[in-house]
Amino acid sequence: MTDPPRHFLICYSTKNYICPVIMVNRNDGYFFYVAGINYRKSDTAVRGHFALNAEMIARVLAKAKDKRLSEVLVLSTCNRTEIYGLAPSPEVLIELLCSETQGDMAAFLETAYIKKNNSAVDHLYHVAAGLDSQILGDYEIIGQLKTALKLSTAHQTTGPFLNRLFSSALQASKEIKNSTALSGGTVSVSFAAVQMIRNIYADLSDKKILLLGTGKIGSNTCKNLVDYTNSQNVTLMNRSREKAESLALRYGLQTALLENLNEEVQHADIIVVATNATHPIISKNQFSDSTEKLIIDLSVPLNVAEDVSACPGIRLIRVDELSRMKDDTLSRRKAEIPKAKALIEAHMSNFKTWNERRKHAPMLNHLKTTLHHLHEQPSFSHHNTCSKTAKLRINKVLSDTARELNEHDRKGCQFISAINQFMN
Repeated sequence: MTDPPRHFLICYSTKNYICPVIMVNRNDGYFFYVAGINYRKSDTAVRGHFALNAEMIARVLAKAKDKRLSEVLVLSTCNRTEIYGLAPSPEVLIELLCSETQGDMAAFLETAYIKKNNSAVDHLYHVAAGLDSQILGDYEIIGQLKTALKLSTAHQTTGPFLNRLFSSALQASKEIKNSTALSGGTVSVSFAAVQMIRNIYADLSDKKILLLGTGKIGSNTCKNLVDYTNSQNVTLMNRSREKAESLALRYGLQTALLENLNEEVQHADIIVVATNATHPIISKNQFSDSTEKLIIDLSVPLNVAEDVSACPGIRLIRVDELSRMKDDTLSRRKAEIPKAKALIEAHMSNFKTWNERRKHAPMLNHLKTTLHHLHEQPSFSHHNTCSKTAKLRINKVLSDTARELNEHDRKGCQFISAINQFMN
């Protein structure tokens, strides 16, 4: 057999080759982290200091790109604020997050959890499944995760790792919802609010309800009000008038302009606040008499001022109080936890297998290019082999090498072995 050109043997058989293969992965030296706070150790007031709206998250993601962090995602809900990403340390991610929050890094760390690699991956699957929700199995988290992923994608701060991970976690959540009763029945923050209203008022026929905010939680609350109270005396109010009118048209309700907020607050018997303001929009000075009112604040940060609860006749309920509601539905959901965790393990295993194989991709791509170059050399003994046959030979070598790498990760030796296999 004619020897291949010497420059191939020098380039791919020396120790200098092995390091570049390992270092090709752009995330080498980085780890996957999640850092966050949630309802377990932080009350609504603390969580409010670290809540971010879409504009604030966009600024965090822009700063991540400036720091050359390729994959970062921020999740902010009424129950949690979390940042996921590939970074050299969790402090880098936390500093990014807190650069746009009312609270600072020191305050964040007082109640924060930080998880790394497999632990961070496991955490995301549990969050997506509703196992880590304030109300077990709460399905609203799915929409919130999809929104967070969409925002990161739009700002180009997702990549192969986060895209695959979040896709897998959402698939696991979907399977859990379809094949277990973890999300069975109707229990969520928005439903808990309606259930609380029904528990307090036996008859809602003469009660005027004002719903502030028609975002995801507000829309779900609206639907539950219509479905479970049969009340049509519901007025919707939103910063975007068109959004409120569209929802009102769907359910046969009425709307009011935001500039008439004080008047509507005065006339309402029940006020549900599901807005996304960065400061309270309901305050003590809006209540001039002692008329009895129920106010439910589903917002984080709090959108109803603390001093409102001191007003005569006012009963103020926060989201944390709603989460403590217990019923048969939640008991049945708890029994489904082992099934849900078993499904999570299966999906996590598949993801970990993908991730392990992914680290070999740079070496295999380099090997593929090398084999094509070898085939094109005039001195190569198989130079007259047709392109189709050469492609089949190359694919077989790549397949065999990939299998060997999965069993024994010895890139340098296996690279040389692959070349020898192709030449013989």
